[in-house]
Amino acid sequence: MRIRNVLHKGLRRFIEADDTSGLQSAVVEKLRRILSFLQDMEREEELRTVPSWKAHQMTGDRKGTWSLFVTKNWRLTFRIDKDEVEIIDLDYEDYH
Repeated sequence: MRIRNVLHKGLRRFIEADDTSGLQSAVVEKLRRILSFLQDMEREEELRTVPSWKAHQMTGDRKGTWSLFVTKNWRLTFRIDKDEVEIIDLDYEDYH
């Protein structure tokens, strides 16, 4: 899937220029694997094929937003535009 937009500035620099400033060095390779997977996947059901990412859709006011486990407190969150088959509002956030 194509990534339409990225909200986290450090993650955006990483995707566009392989610039890791703004990201914890301990998670760079994991983020690289996850992002590569996201760009290669064709259907959102594929997200659940990697149990260690604890992929799930959020509820409440964030209903429809996917969450992937990166570290203890940090998650990659995003929505999927099914019509355009794109990932939108990709973010790297500490939401716990």
